[in-house]
Amino acid sequence: MTQPKKLFIKTYGCQMNVYDSERMAEAMGGKGYVQTDTPDDADMILLNTCHIREKAAEKVYSELGRYKGLKAEKPDLKIGVAGCVAQAEGQEIMRRQPMVDLVVGPQAYHRLPELEAKAREGKKALDTDMPEEDKFEKLKSRPKAKRGPTAFLTVQEGCDKFCAFCVVPYTRGAEVSRPATRIMAEARDLVERGVREITLLGQNVNAYHGHDKGLAGMIRELATIDGLERIRFTTSHPNDMDDDLIDAHGDCDKLMPYLHLPVQAGSDKILKRMNRSHTAEEYIRLIERLRSARPDLHMSGDFIVGFPEETEQDFQDTMALIEEVKYGSAFSFKYSERPGTPAAERPQVPETEKDDRLQRLQALLKTQQRALQDDMVGREVSVLFEKAGRMAGQMVGKSEYLHAVHVEADDVAIGDLRRVRIDSSGPNSLSGKLV
Repeated sequence: MTQPKKLFIKTYGCQMNVYDSERMAEAMGGKGYVQTDTPDDADMILLNTCHIREKAAEKVYSELGRYKGLKAEKPDLKIGVAGCVAQAEGQEIMRRQPMVDLVVGPQAYHRLPELEAKAREGKKALDTDMPEEDKFEKLKSRPKAKRGPTAFLTVQEGCDKFCAFCVVPYTRGAEVSRPATRIMAEARDLVERGVREITLLGQNVNAYHGHDKGLAGMIRELATIDGLERIRFTTSHPNDMDDDLIDAHGDCDKLMPYLHLPVQAGSDKILKRMNRSHTAEEYIRLIERLRSARPDLHMSGDFIVGFPEETEQDFQDTMALIEEVKYGSAFSFKYSERPGTPAAERPQVPETEKDDRLQRLQALLKTQQRALQDDMVGREVSVLFEKAGRMAGQMVGKSEYLHAVHVEADDVAIGDLRRVRIDSSGPNSLSGKLV
């Protein structure tokens, strides 16, 4: 009997890359590959890359350098680079690292089996096109294996916003939405395999237009699926948060009270230079409307400090916005230049100032996050259990607000959805008892 070939995938970046890696593994499963957790015994290594953060490409080259010895030991080992760095760097990857056999962009990974076959013939394989065909339809169907209780489902890709700091429009292309019928079919399949919570993904997920009533209509249709208990979506743009989607937070019980809505800065001057097309006041008023629809809504956001030309007053405007909104969680970063974007050509803020501002901003966000978490003590929450804890008899799950919750119980299984009364708050999680 022929032994299956082994595939090792290392995934960088966002949830969409996690989803893409799953689909690439499924595509290669049709070629006889099974996944392995280590590169040492792999027949193919695939790096699914992200180009958002500082020195992303250099980190990929560094990672590739670690596999030189392995490639020398196993000449038949195939090494590939996928994702946004692949799209941005293209042929340059093969020039700098000749051991790389294939390079595939995020819009062409449905062609991965063809590229692998070409590589097996000893040829270099490169595909960074943005084809018109639906890559999701070209992929092999998902195998009917049992799944964990949560899953990602990509509904929208690409971005038309062209924020001055971002490479996504160049690496992922224009905004494209998947048809609602295909999303429903994939969601039903996931639920049949044990999934109880689905997170809808998109670069600008609330710009989704594959349903005749937009993302809100898609969410309401998904909510009719028996066995699907929770729906989330990420990442959103403030300009695409329409009235119906705001209303859905109040009238759709399966839509969880947690929203990631990046603002990036609180200074109108910086927002304009970022090409965000909204003001700080408009963002704040939007959140007021969302919280009016769902008063217990927990907010998450993204922040960039040290954007070109940002002054201390601009930074203080961002701090003031954070004080007003009060975030349950957030992601914050120093601005890093992305070649080819407008902001990279502007006067840069000194690194020491960026470091100082980031520390102050993160301290404020940490204080807010802990305060909101501590406020959960004494409350009942709904917890979807996802795994066993480190201690015997302990189970860990996520609340509707995306808090990690630990419970000591012998009668809880992975996939159970149970009420829990919170009795303590730790640095990054909550603990409680079953109700």
